[in-house]
Amino acid sequence: MNIPNPAPKRHDGGSGENTKADPIDTQNFLRRTASALVLAPLAILAAYLGGWIFAAVCAATATLVLWEWSALTRSDDRLILAAGLPALLAAAISAEVGAPDVAIAVTAAGAFIAAIAMTALPHRDRPTNAAGWAAAGILYAAIVAICPILLRQDPQMGFAALLFLFATVWSTDVFAYLVGRKIGGPLLWPRLSPKKTWAGAVGGLAGGVVAGSIVAYASAGTHLGTGGVLALILSIAAQAGDLLESAVKRRFGVKDASALIPGHGGVMDRVDGLLVAALVAVLIGVLHVNMATPAGGLLLW
Repeated sequence: MNIPNPAPKRHDGGSGENTKADPIDTQNFLRRTASALVLAPLAILAAYLGGWIFAAVCAATATLVLWEWSALTRSDDRLILAAGLPALLAAAISAEVGAPDVAIAVTAAGAFIAAIAMTALPHRDRPTNAAGWAAAGILYAAIVAICPILLRQDPQMGFAALLFLFATVWSTDVFAYLVGRKIGGPLLWPRLSPKKTWAGAVGGLAGGVVAGSIVAYASAGTHLGTGGVLALILSIAAQAGDLLESAVKRRFGVKDASALIPGHGGVMDRVDGLLVAALVAVLIGVLHVNMATPAGGLLLW
């Protein structure tokens, strides 16, 4: 039985090097705002509750990301989901019980199995290097199933770290959208995204740094300068994640990963920057302190 296709919207892209200031699409902006007003409090509530509730939310989000990825890349949904979903569930459980090495191992195993299955069972409708795309999709989705859980596990700093992450990434997204629309100007990377501008990127960085540093200071006592540097790094990571997804969508001629979220497209379109920023946040925390308390390693300097 086939999994229902999340019906990504397709487009031919654009090649212009500059874009004019574009009046904000009020209807679309209101849809985006309404979706954010629903999703953001739910994400914060789940992060506050932590434990298995938060782990379940992360696992469900990762599942939707993998589902959209399989449709976007025209992979065989039955094979990629059969290999990926057990791996994502096991990864989330392993991260929640404090076994990140097991989480990484089961994710790698799921990606390997998916790649082997794609190679052993060829299909004429699959894209070139379907095995690689399938494995990449599982690894990509697993970031959502592992990294936020690892941050939240720190009993002292876990919730503060997630608030810092959310504030930085969401503010980056909002200010990049508003400033990019208002100012326009040279495109950031026209081969990957036909609308993202340098003005939007700088505006997103500014918004992310201000919001992130304030939240880090208020929730964890992080020095404003330190919080600003950390927020700058995560804001750059978030925008890189956005560009990464844009590159994948451009490769397959897709505008939105799906139409699940009004004004935002799909789940991938909503968490593309967040998952890369979460990965970078965990790496910073681990390198600064250790794998046991990445949230404290991120915020306490």
